Amino acid sequence: MAFSIRLTEEERSLAESYAKLHSMSLAEAFKRALFEQIENEFDITLAEEAYDEYVADGRKSRPISELWKELDL
Repeated sequence: MAFSIRLTEEERSLAESYAKLHSMSLAEAFKRALFEQIENEFDITLAEEAYDEYVADGRKSRPISELWKELDL
């Protein structure tokens, strides 16, 4: 699948500089950036869901010093 996007000259220059810095094509730079953003947002959503479940179950955290004491560290 192919698509096009409109960029200002400043945006294009920045994107081309980034691609060149990382030795990749402009298309590859955009593709990687897109999928990295998708992955980040997916991870955030999973973390929020896990935290909501943790809170809903009534779980409580405790200081790390208690764990160290239990492990004799």
